[in-house]
Formats: sequence, structure tokens, C-alpha cells
Amino acid sequence: MKRRGFLALGAGALATPILAPSAAQAATGSAGAAAKANSAGSATAAAGSIPADSLRALAAKVGLRFGSALIPSDLDTPAYAQIAAQQFSVVTPGNEMKWQVVEPEQGVYDWSGADNLVAFAQANGQLVRGHTLMWHNQLPNWLTDGVANGSISATELAGLLKNHIYTEVGRYRGKIWQWDVVNEVFANSWDTPTANGLVSTDFWIQNLGEGIVYDAFRWAHEADPHALLVINDYNITGEDGTNAKFDAVHAWAQKALSQGVPVHAIGSQAHLDTQYGFPTSMADDLRAYADLGLKTAITEADVRTFVDGPTTQVPTDRLAPWAQANWWAGMLQAALSSPDCISFTVWGFCDADSWVPGTFSGEGAACLYDVNLNPKPAYTDLQSNLQLAAFGAPRRNSGN
Repeated sequence: MKRRGFLALGAGALATPILAPSAAQAATGSAGAAAKANSAGSATAAAGSIPADSLRALAAKVGLRFGSALIPSDLDTPAYAQIAAQQFSVVTPGNEMKWQVVEPEQGVYDWSGADNLVAFAQANGQLVRGHTLMWHNQLPNWLTDGVANGSISATELAGLLKNHIYTEVGRYRGKIWQWDVVNEVFANSWDTPTANGLVSTDFWIQNLGEGIVYDAFRWAHEADPHALLVINDYNITGEDGTNAKFDAVHAWAQKALSQGVPVHAIGSQAHLDTQYGFPTSMADDLRAYADLGLKTAITEADVRTFVDGPTTQVPTDRLAPWAQANWWAGMLQAALSSPDCISFTVWGFCDADSWVPGTFSGEGAACLYDVNLNPKPAYTDLQSNLQLAAFGAPRRNSGN
């Protein structure tokens, strides 16, 4: 199947054996596309019941929300929209709520893609994860250029971020279940860390200091006191082979909570690669975050491997599909082991839309459905694990 678009384009340290973050290539949808997507959502909602063996229905038996990131073409293509509606009970916009998309020119807003996704979710009885309010990437050019040339001062920059958070969170007040308030601010092994383990060269930290992370959560809470507020990052449940980044996030969260910062959950992106092995500390790390009194969520799961090419994405190792299925099952089992892990979201469900081939040369096949929209062994393994979970996994400590 020809690729209809890309969910995301990864950024940062691509040559290292440590998993890179899930940056995304923004694309603002046209009014025509928005109308088509609304039509697709309505048609799907009218189509009828959720299959009893869907990931959505099976996960619901233990109170887990099973989700996916979506892009506009997922809603505009009936076969994709049907899977999106039937298999997932929570959805995340791949790009449509990022600052570059919603305010491409200062004071000029485009909410079409974000509104569309929210309407689709409402039509299909789904919750929404808002993604993302404060991130160093996918910022509008007018903002970054203004900071670079000195026409936007530090005081003005803080005010612009506050206004952005108030505007976006306020627009969707009561319609967003979880917000990824701050995305990817913790230092990796290749970064220069601050004293608290944040990236010293991060756009926001560099210009406004570490306190801006706390401020972002306070502003988001003021804009919608009922939304669950998440700090989201990658390699924070042992994916890099160590627990150094986990330690930094855990310590930061403990300090934030002691100062009354309204952070409610830790979002672990959980991008895996079969060549590096499974992060065996994931379950323990999720439970350790929960021991602080926080919810946790798997927010951007996928499992990449080496493939024959970016179009077909057939694994080159005959054992790779087996390994991927096991990695997927391991992630889900880690999530299920902690009753405070409230959602499990895949970063797109079809290989045709995956960010991986465009970011990791020679790799792909990272999703649950292949490029022809056929479910893969990993999908079947997740089904089986969710079916078994109904007979013993703890029910989530979550108000859905």
C-alpha cells in the first residue's frame, strides 16, 4: 500500500544505540480535509458495535485505555478510520495540537486538525490525550526567529508560552483526558544535564531556566483543573540499558510534588528496537513512579527492526516478527503489572504511516499493522495477553 502520510519524523542522536525521541513533521490540514474527516468519523460511529476481541474491548476489562496516535489521513480513509474507532479507546494527535500547527503565524490560529480529532473521538466514545504544550521542537518560526534575533525577550517568551497554554488548554477544557504538558526535557547520555537532570541546551531551559517546567504545569492546571497533566519522555523506563534517565525523572518528580507542582502522571514513550533487547526494568520503573503517588502511561509505543526497504518494510531476519511480538507483549505486561498505569498508546497503528523508516535508516515494521493494513503477530500477542489479563491483572486505579 502506498504511504498516505507520515505520523512522525524522529529527531536527535540517530547514530547512537539509544532510542531516539519521536519528533513529528507538522502538517496543517485544509478545511476540505477536515470536512472529510468529520464525515469519516460520523460514518464509523454509526457503523455499530466494538468487536469483543478488539484491543479496546479486551483492555477495558481491566480498566486500561488502549490507544493510538492518529493523523488526519487516518480519519479520512474509511478502512483506517474503522480500525481507529474499533481498536482504540483513547487517541492522540500526531501533530495537530503542536504549536507550529495551531499558530503558524502569531495570532493566526488553525484548529481544524485538532477540532477534527476531538470530534472523531467524541463520535466514537474515545478519550483524547493532548500532545504537546511545551516542547523544543515543532515551534512556529515566528517564535524561534524572534528569540534568535532578540525581538522576543525572555519575559515576552514566558508570556507567549503562558498564553499558548491558556489558549489551547482552555479551548479544549473538559475535552482532554491527559495533556503531555512538557515533552522531552530530560538529559540523555549525549546531552549536557542541568543539576536536576534536564537538558541544559533545551530551547525552553536555555532561555527561561528550569523553573519554566513547573510554570507550564501550573498554567495548564489553571486552564483545565480536571485534566491529568503528564511529563512525557523517552528512555525513562530503562530503554537505554541503564536507569540513569529514570533516576533523573524520578528525582525531579519527587521534588516537583514536594513543591506542590500539579504533575499527575509520567508518560513513558517506550520506543523499542529489537537489536537492543528488552528493557527488563520497565515494570519496576513504572511501579516506582506510581509509588510517588503518580499515574503512569505508555504514550508512544512501537518496536522497530531491520527491514528490506521503507515501502514494503518486510523484516530481514525471519525471527524478527517473533522478537517484536515478544517485545510488545513485554511492554504490555509491564503496564498491566502496575494498577496505576492507566493507558497504553501505540505511536500509530500502521507501518505505512510510521515515523521510523524516515528516521532510522534500514529500519521499520514498528507498528501493529503492516503496510497493507494486515494485523501482525504482535497484534495477536497483545490480544492474547489482554484476554489473560481479565483473569488476574489488577484493575486500573483510574477515573476514566
